[in-house]
Formats: sequence, C-alpha cells, structure tokens
Amino acid sequence: MEVRRRREEAAAMQQSSTETPAASDSGSRFQFSLWFLLAVENWVLDFGRPIAMLVVPLKYSPLSLPSVGDYFHMAYNVITPYCLLKLIERAPRKVSSTLSYLAVIFFVMGASIHLVGDSINHRLVHSGYQLHLSVADNPIMKELKPSTLVQSFELLYFYDEHLGHLMWYIPFFFVLLLYFAGSFVSNATAKVHPATTVLSFRDWILLVFSALYYWYLVTEGQIFLVFLLTYVIMLLMVAMRRQHSLLPDANARFLLHTFTASMSLVIIWVAVLWNNHDMRVKYPGLLYIPEPWAFYSSCCMSKH
Repeated sequence: MEVRRRREEAAAMQQSSTETPAASDSGSRFQFSLWFLLAVENWVLDFGRPIAMLVVPLKYSPLSLPSVGDYFHMAYNVITPYCLLKLIERAPRKVSSTLSYLAVIFFVMGASIHLVGDSINHRLVHSGYQLHLSVADNPIMKELKPSTLVQSFELLYFYDEHLGHLMWYIPFFFVLLLYFAGSFVSNATAKVHPATTVLSFRDWILLVFSALYYWYLVTEGQIFLVFLLTYVIMLLMVAMRRQHSLLPDANARFLLHTFTASMSLVIIWVAVLWNNHDMRVKYPGLLYIPEPWAFYSSCCMSKH
C-alpha cells in the first residue's frame, strides 16, 4: 500500500509539472483587448481632451464650469487605472500587489492634480493666453494687478506641468515596468507554445498607434527622462533574463517595440525642430523636447 501511495503522489506531481507550461501559456497570451482599450482611451480621452476644449462652443461649456475636456480627463482617470490593474492581474508571473497598488494610487492622485491645473490653463486660452510663451511672458499676465497674482498662476503651472506630470507619469511607467518584469516565459514554453512570443499583423497595427501616442505623451508631458530610464531598464532586463533562458512574451515584446518606435519618433521630432527659434526660447535648457501644442500655438500666432 505504501509503495502504491508513493506512485500515485509521483504521478500527480508529474502531471502538475506538465501542466505548468500550459498555465504559463494561458497567462502569456497577448492581451489585445486591454492594449486596444488603453490605446483608444489614450487617443480619445488624453490626446482628444484639449481638442474638445477648443472645439466645443463656450455657450455649451461656460468658463466657470468644467469643460468637455475635463470630463474626458475624469474618464481617463478611471479607465486607465482599471486597465493597469487588469494587466498586472494577468501577468504570467506574480507581481507585487503592494507596489502595483501604491503606484496606481499615486497615478490617480497625480492625474487628478493635473486635471485641475490643465483645465484652468486651457480655459485661459479663451482669454488670450498663449501656450508657447512662459507664464510671466504672456501679455495677459503682464496686465494683472497686483503683479503678485502672476506668481499664483506660476504655481498653477507648476502643479500642471511639473508636479502633476511627475506624479502621473512616474507611477504609470513604473506599473508598465512591473508588468514587463512579470511577462517573461522560459525557452521551453516558447518552443512548445510559440504563440506566446509572437505578435500578429493586427498586433503590429495596434503597436503603431500606441507608439504614436507615447511619442505625444513623452513630448507633451515633458517626461523624456522618465521614458528613457524605463526603456533602458527594459533593455537591461531582457539581456539579464536571457542569461537565465527567459524570453519576453508577446505582451513584453509589444511594450518593448512600442517604446523603441516612440523613441525613434522623439528623436525625429527634436531633429526637425532643432533650429526653431520660438521653441528654443521656451525650452532653453540642455534637454530640448518641444511640446506639440506649444509648437501648434506658435504656428497659429505666426500666421496671424
């Protein structure tokens, strides 16, 4: 009886080990629905937000009330954390829930700070505020009385463009990095289930749209250093995991290729605007990454 019991236990263990690749394969399937939802809401709710603010007539969106773009931002602040948490939940390898929850909490806080600052800054455009100029250099700010009010608007700009962006984007990229770290499969699993590491044509189309958005995010959000650090860590992670016979699955490859394409677009963008006088005045520092909306504002003013 004892020998029979041991044989049954050994058979159960062997069956469990053979099921592990299958379980890993299930967790490593490309999460197209989540990546697609992220891409759509990023383009509509984030990129489309300032457009909606400018297009919708003021009679439907008075300056004393939230604009249509503000409601876009509110929706973004709900849908994006949901997508990030679902990605972490579906990672093939377990990711620290404490770190992911804290990062998402900081993300929501930063995005909410940005919502208020960005709302007021874009409403000021209707009063003659020029986005391509600094706060103090704006004509309407020079007319404020008392002049110390300008410092209040500079504080608002700080919350919008600096603190809000950092508390928004650092946790965002940190969660993506956590997910990336948990999205590796063994060489054996990749050979048995090749679909776990391959992107389809549909996935590559989605990757192009995602890369374009991240180019916009990096340039408009002025977060190149955060983006660059995340990208470098991803590359180092791939190199180190390869030494342990681990490969990035389809989701990790999607992220890595997206960041690679976005980095290329940022370099091209900077090269094209390298000698632009207005942008050089607004971004005088060593790190020169012009914002698309500031460039658009500059072009509109030059035409008038």
